Amino acid sequence: MTHVFHRQLKKKMPTAVRGDGIFITDADGKRYLDASGGAAVSCLGHSDPDVIKAITQQLDRLPFAHTGFFTTEPTEKLADLLIDAAPDGMGAVYFLSGGSEAIETALKMARQYFIEIDEPKRTRFIARRQSYHGNSLGALAVGGNVWRREPYQDLLMDVGHIAPCYPYRDRGDDETEEGYGRRVADQLETEILATGPETVIAFVAETVGGATAGVIPPVPGYFKRIRQICDKYGILLILDEVMCGMGRTGTLFACEQDGISPDMITIAKGLGAGYQPIGATLVASKIYDAFVQGSGAFQHGHTYMGHPVASAAALAVQKKIKDQDLLENVRRQGQRLVELLHERFGNHANVGDIRGRGLFIGIELVADRVTKTPFDPTLSLHARIKSKAMDEGLICYPSGGTADGLSGDHILLAPPYIISDDEIVDLVERLGKAVDAALGEVVL
Repeated sequence: MTHVFHRQLKKKMPTAVRGDGIFITDADGKRYLDASGGAAVSCLGHSDPDVIKAITQQLDRLPFAHTGFFTTEPTEKLADLLIDAAPDGMGAVYFLSGGSEAIETALKMARQYFIEIDEPKRTRFIARRQSYHGNSLGALAVGGNVWRREPYQDLLMDVGHIAPCYPYRDRGDDETEEGYGRRVADQLETEILATGPETVIAFVAETVGGATAGVIPPVPGYFKRIRQICDKYGILLILDEVMCGMGRTGTLFACEQDGISPDMITIAKGLGAGYQPIGATLVASKIYDAFVQGSGAFQHGHTYMGHPVASAAALAVQKKIKDQDLLENVRRQGQRLVELLHERFGNHANVGDIRGRGLFIGIELVADRVTKTPFDPTLSLHARIKSKAMDEGLICYPSGGTADGLSGDHILLAPPYIISDDEIVDLVERLGKAVDAALGEVVL
């Protein structure tokens, strides 16, 4: 009997005992190829000796110092590294312990920013359907994940939600990508005007949609139009790169590929690669300066923010990504992975779309490719695929509600940046077997 309150209470979990490279081994000796980095976390794989050394060295020097009293060297160095690499205009980093905290911080910081500049009527946020921003109440409120929100709906603040940029399902046959992007981006202006421009704080969006809809990259021009609309009405643009940032899409910040600079960026997962819990909210200099010139304090905080050991780990992770040019491997292996997935699934009767950027790939499954009709959600195809993949010694990240929050199934792949050519082939072979086995149970 376990006394751990696990995520799944009616299923026995294997016990992970060791990690090496892109593999995890359980207590029975079974090895699993980690094709999703857990939840797009383990970008350097497992048991990297340089990161472990950085952690132990920091533990020897200073395990903890509360940020209400001190700053620390690794935290200062990590902030410098991030701002040096960030999009134009970013000026400061607020460190936290994960993605939900980073989003919650961004929401509160954005609200206080408008108090600092004497615009206290701004109290509303706008976000997108089929999004996910974390599990704390503020993050759930701006998120658009139907099944995660449902039990807590009555506790959530009122947030306006517009359509996601989801061309596979929403682009018209007569629309160009750019025309479609303009149409769905313009929904933001419509929502702002309906809400009252003087009341809106920010628009919150994942740069590349993550776990809810299964990796949906924006079409060209979409975020440039979003940036224009935000600027027109004096609204902040908060980009959530908790899952898609820190190199996952082939550039350190995903929004680099969209040619824009937001007002805030939230990061986590790939920041520390799972070696320590860490997240961060990057803020534009204009926001930071408003706090400095105003009250001089942000009314917020967490005990373990700016943790020196977590910062040392993340600093080692980011240095390794840079020094070994791992982003080039992300781009190259991402292209190779997509090619192999198309070879294996491109003509598959139940694979509707293969999409993504870098080593951040989504596969959407459908009952009918022509009509794009999803499988009956009661079949829980995504859960079957996850189970069959584990049987094959493969960790992937399937989920449901892909199409509209209730129906639809997808598989998310986010393997470590160090993945080799042979391991890419192994990944696709194992995934093919798992998908075929799961579909064999539901397709007559």
